[in-house]
Amino acid sequence: MSDFDLILKGTLVLAERIVPRGFVAVRDGLVVAVGQGKAPSARESHDLGEALILPGAIDAQVHSLSQKNQEDFIWSTRTAAAGGITTIVDMPYDEGNLVCSAEAVQSKAAHAGSQARVDFALYGTVDPAEGSKRILEQVEAGVAAFKFSTFGTDPKRFPRIFAPLMAECFTAIAPTGMIAGVHNENDEYVRWAMEKVKASGVTDYRAHEMSRPPLTELLAMNEIYEIGVATGCPAHVVHCSLGRGYEIAASYRAQGHQATVECLIHYLTLDQETGAKRLGGRSKCNPPIRPRAEVEKLWRHLANGNITLLSTDHVSWSLDRKTNRDMLANASGLPGLEAMVPLFVKGALERGVSLTWAAKLMALNPARHFRIDHIKGALEIGKHADIAVLTLESHVFDASKTGNNVVGWSPYDGMTLPYKVAATYLRGRLAYDGSKVLAEPGTGKFVRPLPSLSLQGLAA
Repeated sequence: MSDFDLILKGTLVLAERIVPRGFVAVRDGLVVAVGQGKAPSARESHDLGEALILPGAIDAQVHSLSQKNQEDFIWSTRTAAAGGITTIVDMPYDEGNLVCSAEAVQSKAAHAGSQARVDFALYGTVDPAEGSKRILEQVEAGVAAFKFSTFGTDPKRFPRIFAPLMAECFTAIAPTGMIAGVHNENDEYVRWAMEKVKASGVTDYRAHEMSRPPLTELLAMNEIYEIGVATGCPAHVVHCSLGRGYEIAASYRAQGHQATVECLIHYLTLDQETGAKRLGGRSKCNPPIRPRAEVEKLWRHLANGNITLLSTDHVSWSLDRKTNRDMLANASGLPGLEAMVPLFVKGALERGVSLTWAAKLMALNPARHFRIDHIKGALEIGKHADIAVLTLESHVFDASKTGNNVVGWSPYDGMTLPYKVAATYLRGRLAYDGSKVLAEPGTGKFVRPLPSLSLQGLAA
């Protein structure tokens, strides 16, 4: 009788190296062996040839509940499974509900747990009217990090946290060792620029980037990192579209501060000249899509190790919220869960960037960032057997044909991708077989970070 439940053989893509003719062995939902050459026998064994075998991706930024009665976890986690993503970290800005208390965290975890097809972790935030008083109770309820914004999208659902309050919140978070993530756009500058654009009469695809010039990001990033320095709290910028922003983050790290920064797959893929022009409102996101020169700068920063995480900032807006001819009137955000991993592989191969960055930026680093690396983030013995298999199979991406996206559209529709997600395993069980999501609602589990020693001391 075999000692293993599952053996997958192929090209292992690990964070530190590529292993041709490698194998991963699974028992009871955990990785129990990783090797090269002749693989042991198992009850179920698949020789995948030269297919890529990666750790299941962890998407650090997902909005499952932004549009009421639209996506929910039933669809976001279905899309994730079809994209080789085995854990999502969901944002706290839900339509009709700001996740800013232990009760809200527990309620959302229960709601998601009944629907999720892959595992999930949760962000918490604060209500500006309450300040920082509910931060520790959310930590105890199991949030993986906190999210704030220097820009106020909505005073109730997505409020601006002005600098003194952010410093208060960072001070409360610092003893826990958790990350404070922040949306980086200077509120006053954006509002001033938006009025200038409206006065100019420009309403086409150009209007959005004009309304958020580079300084709106860069000024906010410096504010975020300086507050982190002053409070001793790990400061994280949750998205950056500009090469200069990654230089700023690197400079703070060089000074010895905890300053991390996240890139989004659309900033590595779409550009202002062709992507935004073609897509119009479907390309609208905050911060905006930038010119091609910035896209290529970001790839260089990635290869140089200046990007901490790669995620999607996924949100599936219905087309009626994304097709207004007035660019500024459209909702902000793009669906990306199903396409992120193949898009990264495509871009990396085109630029000679090592695929090891896929395992670092979309698995290992996010697991460490959210303190779930005791069970997630790598094909290592004792960790969850979360695995994505990609086969060399050129295809034209079309979200309306896959059936895995509730809105049936994607900004990446029509793009030719060289690799396809052929299988996704969640804790050793097949969640997606290359054509159909097999994981049922309720399969996914709430993933909580390990308590830090400092947090245990606070609780005592």
